[in-house]
Formats: sequence, C-alpha cells, structure tokens
Amino acid sequence: MKFIHLGDLHIGKYLHEFDLIEDQKVILSEILTIAEEKKADAVLIAGDVYDKSVPSEAAVRLLDWFICQLAGRKIKTFLISGNHDSDERLSFGSGIFRAGDVYISAKYSGELVKENFNDEFGPVNIWLMPFVKASQVRHFYPEEHIENYDDAVRTVIKKSKINAGERNVLVAHQFVVGDSAGPTLGGSESAATQSVGTVEKVSSDCFDAFDYVALGHIHAPQAVGREQIRYAGSPLKYSLSEAGKNKLVTLVDLGAKGDVSVELLPLHPRRDLRHLKGPMAQLLDRDHIAAPEDYIYATLTDEEPVSNAMAILQQVYPNTVHIDYDNSHTRQVESAELSQIGENKSFVEIVTDFYRTIYGCDISGEELALMKEIAGEAGMNV
Repeated sequence: MKFIHLGDLHIGKYLHEFDLIEDQKVILSEILTIAEEKKADAVLIAGDVYDKSVPSEAAVRLLDWFICQLAGRKIKTFLISGNHDSDERLSFGSGIFRAGDVYISAKYSGELVKENFNDEFGPVNIWLMPFVKASQVRHFYPEEHIENYDDAVRTVIKKSKINAGERNVLVAHQFVVGDSAGPTLGGSESAATQSVGTVEKVSSDCFDAFDYVALGHIHAPQAVGREQIRYAGSPLKYSLSEAGKNKLVTLVDLGAKGDVSVELLPLHPRRDLRHLKGPMAQLLDRDHIAAPEDYIYATLTDEEPVSNAMAILQQVYPNTVHIDYDNSHTRQVESAELSQIGENKSFVEIVTDFYRTIYGCDISGEELALMKEIAGEAGMNV
C-alpha cells in the first residue's frame, strides 16, 4: 500500500496581508500530480486542515475541490482534526463521504476510529486519532491516571486493542518528541519547554505498536524517535524562519509487516519565501534583483530610517511581507537591559531616551507634545 502523508495545510492562511489561497491551490495541485504519478492508494492528512476554526468560504471550497479530485482518482482520503480546526465543521458530511472513500475523524469519542483494508500482504489498519486533550480522555476513562497529554495518548492507545501482528498506521496531531530531544520547529509554531502552543509533549515510544505514524502539528518535515514516526511538515512556508529551507511531501510504501520505506519528494511553490538583507540601495540594485514575485521579508541595514520603505520596496518586490532594521541603533536597543529602561525616569525622559536611541537625534517639541497628548488619552499620568 502506498500513501501520501500530509499535515498542517492551514487552508485559508494569510501571510500578513497576503491571501495564500491561490498558492495553496497550486501546491495541492502538485500533490495531486505526485499522488497520481506514484500510484498512491491513499492520502493521510494529519490535522490543521484549516488555518482557523471558522474557515472562509474560499478555504472550504479549496478543501472540497482537493478531496473531490482525490476521490475522482480513486485515491482514499483519511483526515483528522488538529488544534486549529473546528470539530463540527470538519466532520460535516463525514457519514456520506465514506461512500467516496473519504474517512474523517474530527472529534475523539472514547475510542479510535479504525478503517481496515487489504492488499497483497493482508490487512492494513488505518487508525485515526484527532487532536486530543488530557481532559477529553479523562472524561471517557475517569478510572485511569491521566495527568498530562502523554498519559492521555497512552490511555487512548491502550484502550484500542491493537493487533500487533497486523500492519497498523496511525494518523495523529500531537507534539511528539524523541528520547533525547524535541523536534525541530518550522517557525510557524510557538514553543515552550513542555509544549508547542497549548500542546504538551508526548513521547514517541507511545507509538511502538504502529508500523508508521503520520504526524501533524510541527511545520518542519522530519522523523522523531524512529524513521517511521514522522511529521509531514506544512506544504508551504508560513514564517520567516522557513526561508531558505525546502518543503517536501512524504510518500510511504507499506510492504509486508516490518517493511516500510519513506521517500521525500520536493515541492515547488508558486512563490518562494525569501529573506533579503542589506541597505535599501543594494536591494534595489538591478544586479541583485531575482524572482521579484516571491514573498519577501526585508531587513534594512541603513543607519537612518528610510521614508516610505515598504512602498519603495514593493515597487520592485510587490509581495514584500515585512520590513525591519538591523543597524547600530537597533542593536543598541536589543542589548539594553529592559528592566532598567524606565527606572526612576519620567514619561518625557523615557520617550526622549527612546527616540534618541532609535533615531540618533533629539525628539522635536511638536513630536513630544503629540506623544504626551496620546499618553494622556490612554490614561497615563504625564
């Protein structure tokens, strides 16, 4: 059995003010082509299908188009919810969709959904575990000792009565870590020591009973714990930290029991996401301009602020997403001890010092009067 492993589509996402719906359709079209060329039997979508719990009409239409395209090619679809998805909206019509080999599990109901199929090597069990919280699992199994997400996932799997003699594939959306270190973040996630967003760590050894684990939630494609436990990664770059990295699609070939091979195939976005750094004059120099339609994060190194920098840069790079500065002034601010900036200083002194640090000159009387007026309207005692 061959299948494509996807995750974190985030359909309907914006990159600052840029709508990515057309970029997402292009990349999904490429994935359809890959699935067809590689003769994939199924596509597994490991959560965060939409970017928001209330997706836009355009996002719903795009997902509908993608699933219909898969069904038309006789490719099975297995889909779970992630922490960004709405259970109710994602599961709408799931009963009818089964007739078209579209299998959706959007909300944990006390037991894992299992779909069973056969190929030349015998039965294959596809288990669907939508994003679960510890509190959800405690509700169904109050007798179990469940203090965290790791306990919850272990309980879910223990209650599933998995036949280890058969081939088992799990689709899940959790923050899974290996024995020695956590996964490499893709940049579109936020992470604390124990979590990404609100998702606590789950140890990869929870999944020893599965031949392959198709994970979502982390946007950088990678294995965790062992080669057969993988994050698909997002199909597009959704943050600055992903600039310079390649996006991949995961093709899994499931042979006889114990025979699992993984092939990582490159994806080609409609527009790349790049980070440019240098003085404005250099970024606008014709000798340095390449792929101007790409999404651009620009870091200007000019010592003085450039007036209307965004408008100027967008004349050459129309899809400039964000501009910041890296110069002696910004480095001085970054190295400052923030806890001491306002110590024993008046409002005027703080504003004056800040202005001098950023711009290298004193604030004018007119500008200071405006700042005091704004502060007064905000209820500050100036």
